[in-house]
Amino acid sequence: MSAREVAVTGLGLVTPAGVGVAATWHGLLAGESPAARDPALDGLPVDFCCRVPGFDAAERLGRRLSWRLDRCAAMALVAAREAVADAGLGTDRWDPLRVGVVVGVGTASMERYEEEFAKLTGGRATEISPLAIPRSVPNMVAGEVGMDLRVRGPNLTVSTACASGATALGTARQLLLADACDVVVAGGSESLCSRIPAACFHQMGALSRRGDDPAGASRPFDADRDGFVLAEGAGMLVLERAEHARARGARVRSYLAGYGASCDAYHFTAPHPEGRGAAEALSAALGDAGLEPGDIGHVNAHGTSTVLNDRAEALALRQVFRRPPPVTAAKGALGHAAGGAGAIEAACTVLTLQEQVVPPTANLRCLDPDIELDVVSKVPRPVRMAAAVSNAFGFGGQNAVLVFRVAQ
Repeated sequence: MSAREVAVTGLGLVTPAGVGVAATWHGLLAGESPAARDPALDGLPVDFCCRVPGFDAAERLGRRLSWRLDRCAAMALVAAREAVADAGLGTDRWDPLRVGVVVGVGTASMERYEEEFAKLTGGRATEISPLAIPRSVPNMVAGEVGMDLRVRGPNLTVSTACASGATALGTARQLLLADACDVVVAGGSESLCSRIPAACFHQMGALSRRGDDPAGASRPFDADRDGFVLAEGAGMLVLERAEHARARGARVRSYLAGYGASCDAYHFTAPHPEGRGAAEALSAALGDAGLEPGDIGHVNAHGTSTVLNDRAEALALRQVFRRPPPVTAAKGALGHAAGGAGAIEAACTVLTLQEQVVPPTANLRCLDPDIELDVVSKVPRPVRMAAAVSNAFGFGGQNAVLVFRVAQ
């Protein structure tokens, strides 16, 4: 075990496949998308998305807490509680001053903003909720998690668009390696299933328009892909200094062995056409982990199902790996949860390493001939692997890559 590795001891997930790690893993292995028409998006050019089924914040968190929370924060709390319980930790098992929280978000509270702006434009300014700001400012997701867990260490929010969840995990790793914390609860959360994101992303040409087949709309790396599908969800991981985890006899799910970040410095929304920044982040992550490309047995791709992003990512993988290992893209099954996606997919990568099985990429029917990758499709594939990579990229050319290694 390298001195630069940190232990992953807990996972928590809230995704369109269901609430909880088990539900999400089952949904990924099934290789089917739950995307469906959403009445909240009625009348818009794109009126479908991937919502978390049956998510009731009041039922899961209690009315007294849930009434003040944005949906993004509520999902983060549910995922964080699961992750902490999975790690066998809690208020009586840690020093609260040595426990940090790092959460990645993209836009946070667009749904609540819509409601409050409607009051303002409708001449009802005095009806605007006094909770509008506390519900919606990005730092409050991490703040609410810290309050809920009653931990008083560093409490941070990071925002690197759709790379945010992965950036949060990389930042948490740095806090642990700097001995600023013993434990960090880290991840990402987002809900894009509301009218402003749906309208804006459609105007950008980023969304799939397959309204006649929502469940088949998100198809990463497919020759007929035409955009991503809006989604929501949260992924939270408990990271610990390896020594801390070992001293308390914790079960280690895997090790976060490396982190690399870069900026394309190319375009405000489009990736570098040759995947240059993504390749640089991937190389940096491998170097940080002390691994060679041949040591990696699997890549969990960013795989948005957009023409430009999938092609650029494939080029980046071809630059770094002589023969890229088996690839999957969770967004085929889960849609794109923006700031939450990188953490959700990191958790899925941990599960893939543990189970030694790569989930299929949902809806991949005909691989784009320009995508020279071994993309797993149709059924799960058993793969012997010692390490895996999870990619996340975002607007502004922001790239974050995580390397995980199996626990021995």
